[in-house]
Amino acid sequence: ALGYLGLSFSWVLLALALLAWCRRSRGLKALRLCRALALLEDEERAVRLGVRACDLPAWVHFPDTERAEWLNKTVKHMWPFICQFIEKLFRETIEPAVRGANTHLSTFSFTKVDVGQQPLRINGVKVYTENVDKRQIILDLQISFVGNCEIDLEIKRYFCRAGVKSIQIHGTMRVILEPLIGDMPLVGALSIFFLRKPLLEINWTGLTNLLDIPGLNGLSDTIISDMISNYLVLPNRITVPLVSEVQIAQLRFPVPKGVLRIHFIEAQDLQGKDTYLKGLVKGKSDPYGIIRVGNQIFQSKVIKENLSPKWNEVYEALVYEHPGQELEIELFDEDPDKDDFLGSLMIDLIEVEKERLLDEWFTLDEVPKGKLHLRLEWLTLMPNASNLDKVLTDIRADKDQANDGLSSALLILYLDSARNLPSGKKISSNPNPVVQMSVGHTAQESKIRYKTNEPVWEENFTFFIHNPKRQDLEVEVRDEQHQCSLGNLKVPLSQLLTSEDMTLNQRFQLSNSGPNSTIKMKIALWVLHLEKRERPPDHQHSAQVKRPSVSKEGRKTSVKSHMSGSPGPGGSNTAPSTPVIGGSDKPGVEEKAQPPEAGLQGLHDLGRSSSSLLASPGHISAKEPTPSIASDISLPIATQELRQRLRQLENGTTLGQSPLGQIQLTIRHSSQRNKLIVVVHACRNLIAFSEDGSDPYVRMYLLPDKRRSGRRKTHVSKKTLNPVFDQSFDFSVSLPEVQRRTLDVAVKNSGGFLSKDKGLLGKVLVALASEELAKGWTQWYDLTEDGTRPQVMT
Repeated sequence: ALGYLGLSFSWVLLALALLAWCRRSRGLKALRLCRALALLEDEERAVRLGVRACDLPAWVHFPDTERAEWLNKTVKHMWPFICQFIEKLFRETIEPAVRGANTHLSTFSFTKVDVGQQPLRINGVKVYTENVDKRQIILDLQISFVGNCEIDLEIKRYFCRAGVKSIQIHGTMRVILEPLIGDMPLVGALSIFFLRKPLLEINWTGLTNLLDIPGLNGLSDTIISDMISNYLVLPNRITVPLVSEVQIAQLRFPVPKGVLRIHFIEAQDLQGKDTYLKGLVKGKSDPYGIIRVGNQIFQSKVIKENLSPKWNEVYEALVYEHPGQELEIELFDEDPDKDDFLGSLMIDLIEVEKERLLDEWFTLDEVPKGKLHLRLEWLTLMPNASNLDKVLTDIRADKDQANDGLSSALLILYLDSARNLPSGKKISSNPNPVVQMSVGHTAQESKIRYKTNEPVWEENFTFFIHNPKRQDLEVEVRDEQHQCSLGNLKVPLSQLLTSEDMTLNQRFQLSNSGPNSTIKMKIALWVLHLEKRERPPDHQHSAQVKRPSVSKEGRKTSVKSHMSGSPGPGGSNTAPSTPVIGGSDKPGVEEKAQPPEAGLQGLHDLGRSSSSLLASPGHISAKEPTPSIASDISLPIATQELRQRLRQLENGTTLGQSPLGQIQLTIRHSSQRNKLIVVVHACRNLIAFSEDGSDPYVRMYLLPDKRRSGRRKTHVSKKTLNPVFDQSFDFSVSLPEVQRRTLDVAVKNSGGFLSKDKGLLGKVLVALASEELAKGWTQWYDLTEDGTRPQVMT
């Protein structure tokens, strides 16, 4: 056939190679399944045969984790009845929900639901007896499920069949029994959740067997793991009330224990992993850091060719369960293929809470050398505004107009329900309502409720607040199906400062909606206060912070692939990086921690807390621009790299008023089409990204909407610094709504396939709150590193 078609014999070799690759991948997956089954069937024999350390049960690694064979025997005896419950759940709950979600799925059904004969196994149980409330019991269960299950489904309308033939799940599940009461059943409610994403592996059948192809199998498992995270990974949880009087909402969405502010400053004496001439010449490394607090993941910028990098970045993370929750940091050397491991660090957050402030050098684990300088601050949540002015002064938020920077408060929003929503574009049909909430440049979105004008969400959201006296909470209810607004609401956060317990719990009347359209929310504001402990003058806290033992094999991998997803549930649990002040440039100070007040003094010396990346306070220029740290799809890393490139171009000389160039835009709103029209004409005097110039294109968002569907892009102009685009784009939005929005325009360098020459060339943020928007205007805008420089018409 190949000869008849005139094709090369290489196609046969390519097909054979692909087939061998697929079979090898499936064989390795089957081998892991058999090994896990052997461990569960005869644990002692499997250990004697030499199981890998990462496969050993938890009680081998952790002396405070106990075996629970009695519990495993109980689960084994109950397993047939558990299987009956699961099958009933699939057929009576999941199947009707899938059928009702879309008309194309009306013939969806499960043809077979068999969870398998192998029961869930609990490898170890840890009960916390210290640092816990007396009215609660906390247990950590090391669970493993290796099931030869068969779950088959089909959609008869499209003759589509798919299914799952085996599942592996391994993780740490936390069970909280609270509150303890004096009447039967002694426990008010049961809460269950995973401390971090469980390890998941699935073997597919039918049409979904395509997901087992190498490259797709990891992606499919990651997507499903993210779906599990939305329901079962901290801060999400399943709460089962056991008595009627318990406050279920308070247990499902508890207030965080505190906020951890991580100053990721610098490292020294790292290993050089880069090599040249096939390893004959050793080079340096391109280090970057991965910081984890529970399910929240942050990634620092990459410092090129440096074994003593200085990052000077700050991250803020919510801490919900500090018994058992740690700060995990891993350093990697960025490479084109696989990033090399440079060391790790694990710090128990109980120790940080006790000290309140730690500023130390830590020795990296799992590597022969390397140190990391961190400053950790434990921020307590205060239910009143008595310390707000002092906090605002400490972070310099009382004198600037920025919406982003170091946080002074935490906003917790409980979205309950809505009533009497309008029908949207089609009067005869019910809308698919979804709620979009934003504070400054941070936006979050609720789940979609289908075909109802009285939706119930019962979801929780959190926002880091820079200055509650100046910022507002904006809420908009939209119809996802017809992409139109069903009503909006604006709540000044200053209103919460005068409310009782800084809380509003009520139904809010929606604007630009029906006459009786309301949305019920509970909004609470908490001030973030750093408590300074009284210590004797000679007190020195030790750097020997408790580091829990964790399997080396389970951690020694880069998580850059995981960074592409959401940073956290709803995106609310992470904050964009902000720079830290006070990092030392002297090589001889790595053994000496800075005094606790050093960082705060640096903040007093500087005009604002959200300044650009700076060195020690002695080298700060008072006239250096103070950009916002607006969280854009263009990461702060790209902004910092652009700023560094701009300094290299400056090279001691003074650049013009527009060192990054300009972009010409026409902006107007069409009332007839009910759309915002943006015409991208051209750019001029862009900076060269490489020796061949730049390959610029323009990307736009209408903030706070940062979804992929809301992105607009021009074509790429090759090797030019003065590209001409002349392309028109539109956004479906009404005039009253668009005047509350901001147009985010970024000029980027495309680069080639697998090229490193990709990055930000400049940005501009255009406020659309103008009365001239209906008439429109054409204007040249100056490009800056982050788009915050005030724009003037030219």
